[in-house]
Amino acid sequence: MIPSFFSARLLGLAMLVGSGNVAAQSSVPEFSDSLAQRVKACVACHGAEGRSTSDGFYPRIAGKPSGYLYNQLVNFRQGKRTYPMMTYMVSHMSDAYLQEIAAYFSEQNPPYAAPQANNVSAPVMDRGRNLVLKGDASRDLPACVSCHAEKMIGVAPFIPGLLGLPRDYLVAQLGAWQTGSRHAATPDCMQSVAKKLSAEDIAAVSSWLALQNVPLESKAVSSRDLLGFKLPMSCGSVPR
Repeated sequence: MIPSFFSARLLGLAMLVGSGNVAAQSSVPEFSDSLAQRVKACVACHGAEGRSTSDGFYPRIAGKPSGYLYNQLVNFRQGKRTYPMMTYMVSHMSDAYLQEIAAYFSEQNPPYAAPQANNVSAPVMDRGRNLVLKGDASRDLPACVSCHAEKMIGVAPFIPGLLGLPRDYLVAQLGAWQTGSRHAATPDCMQSVAKKLSAEDIAAVSSWLALQNVPLESKAVSSRDLLGFKLPMSCGSVPR
């Protein structure tokens, strides 16, 4: 038989251990198996709700058309876009799961940050504005707005908006299309356009776009609502 003194000590120790477990359990946050919980890895780089960060390399994915986001996730999985972290994350995800992720971020609508100031000369800004709004017929170069919509907010479900993106990101992506490190479905219309741009064109277009304010109605317009909308060239990422 255990002496009553030791029995009391053992009982007290057991109570302390038990209360410690309760305290530990109560301090653990509740976990819900929701899509919002699962995409925490995405927002670690792309910002809360996918609103982007200020470093210029992680773009806003919130509010982008679901078809566009899905295409990009597939492109990372297939190696058409190269970024090791993205490729690793999506390499074993099914099409259905990628569609869920794309749909989730397409429905987010956090506010846009104000454009970041940059010191760009007036001639460069004029060059960028003209290329975005008018293109260059002498080089068979379509205006950006002919695909991305007049207000440059994109055309759902497959064409993204161009506003609210950092200049560095725009420069990097146009350069990636030029060098072939970024691809899309054949025929790759963006690569065709990018290859016609000079380094000065890319700097001008990126600078002008990055300084534009996003309109209050920033949701991509549906192609069904654009009377007579037709792309100026064949584009494999935009099914007919």
